[in-house]
Parts: sequence; structure tokens; C-alpha cells
Amino acid sequence: MPAVRPLPRTGSVFLDARGDDRALRVAWHDEADLVVVSLWHGNVCTATFRLAAADVPDLVDTLVDALRHRVRTVADAG
Repeated sequence: MPAVRPLPRTGSVFLDARGDDRALRVAWHDEADLVVVSLWHGNVCTATFRLAAADVPDLVDTLVDALRHRVRTVADAG
């Protein structure tokens, strides 16, 4: 089994809400002008997605729009 590589200096790890040692890693790779999103189960990478740096703002906008919708939905319910 290959060794786990550490995250580049510009990256983050997010733990899965289900637990079970699952995580999502986000790593910026300036040398390739992309962001790699990877899914991990323990020390094993189970999937990767390479997103061009130029597409990152669209991804961020999508996440922010979803968060705004959630906040409005929760506020309307309360």
C-alpha cells in the first residue's frame, strides 16, 4: 500500500459527519493550477477530483448559495 502523502501547505481536511474515519481533503496545487478534492477512508484515498483553479470561484459560489438557502429555510421555520 502506498504511503499517505501530507497535505500541501494550502489545504484542509474535513471530517465526514458519519464518522467511521472518513474525510474529505482539499489541496491547492499551484504547480498544476488546480485544486484536488479527495475522499479518504482511514489512510486510504478512495477517490479524487481535479478542479481547474479557474473553476474554483464557481464552486465557492455554489456552496455559498446553498448555505444562504439553508439559512433562509431555517429562519422561515423558526
